[in-house]
Amino acid sequence: MSITTLKSEGGAYGFAGLPAGTCYSNETNVDVKTFGGAAYSQTSLKAMHDNLKAQNGALVEKAFNTQTGGVGTAGYAMIPVYVDPRVVDRTRKYTPLVAIIPRITNQGITADYNVITAKGGATTLSEDAALTETNTTPDRQSTAIKYIYAVGRVTGQAVAGVPSYNIQGVSPAGGATGAFNDQAAANAKQFEVIVKAQELREKEEDLIINGNATTSAADTVGVLGVDGTEFDGIITLMGATNTVDKNTSALEWDDIELACRYAFDDSGRPTVAVGSSDAVNDVRKIMIDVMRWTAPQSENMTLGFGVPTAIDIYTCVGRVTLFPSQFMSNTTGSKAIYFLDLSVWEMRVMQDITFFDLAKNNDSDKFALKVYEALICKAPAFNSSITEISA
Repeated sequence: MSITTLKSEGGAYGFAGLPAGTCYSNETNVDVKTFGGAAYSQTSLKAMHDNLKAQNGALVEKAFNTQTGGVGTAGYAMIPVYVDPRVVDRTRKYTPLVAIIPRITNQGITADYNVITAKGGATTLSEDAALTETNTTPDRQSTAIKYIYAVGRVTGQAVAGVPSYNIQGVSPAGGATGAFNDQAAANAKQFEVIVKAQELREKEEDLIINGNATTSAADTVGVLGVDGTEFDGIITLMGATNTVDKNTSALEWDDIELACRYAFDDSGRPTVAVGSSDAVNDVRKIMIDVMRWTAPQSENMTLGFGVPTAIDIYTCVGRVTLFPSQFMSNTTGSKAIYFLDLSVWEMRVMQDITFFDLAKNNDSDKFALKVYEALICKAPAFNSSITEISA
């Protein structure tokens, strides 16, 4: 292979600013004296490359790399942006009460039912005594059905342009321990429908605990309802009935036993209990402190009770499953636990969750989901509570 040297005709430098006469390729290893008497005997392409860099630090290398094409709208132009098709709802909340409270179909715009408020009672008599009847006192109860909506709108461009997504951790029904399931959304409209369905369930759960038919309160996302549009929730329906009022003092095991006894003495049999997450932790701490168990040396002892989101406690009414709610206050002095006899709690449903389209609005699809329902408790005295628990 011949030795190539650069001869400059119009000046002292050749390409890339190299001095004229510089040997930049010498694979045959011939001793060449150029460039001011310095010897350049390069035997490989890499050595030649390194020599060129050493001779001129301003040399710009050209290669197809991650920055080729310049900066685009997100990253570099030649590298596409791959968006994870799984979307996580960071605002999701557990909705266990929506699932465990019996849902009963209801006819009409009020939930009406009869209760017995007093009985005359039986008696003992002597032989051939006069038989006098005693009076039974029934009473009619009526609760107005309320209407809950979640409204969405999606433009035509969004429907055409947004790809399918998988929404992680969304479950319209929830469960006793609030398990979340994934839902697939083929397009933007289905995506919004799934989100609105979850919003509706979360609103139901909020109302089941905090609803007030007289004065509406702002929900967990700060939306203030119109007064009179909510149904009464557990806190309002229970009021002070069978309440162990801690008056901002710490929870004790005796408080749990007393609350369950209150319900038992009034013929209730609570099977579930719901409390703020901090109040549930208070119960767990008490159980660890109070309960004693000696394990054989061959066994390991595990601290903690039940599954992570629910614990079983045993009282005079038997087993009561206690689980936490994200819709109850953890503020010290405002924490509470409610013991519920589910045989007297009903969600009266005139119409369960229904989807319907609204009037066309420009180039978009507007829709709503709705549910017509009301929570009723046929016998508040069958239940009990512990309120105003402090840290």
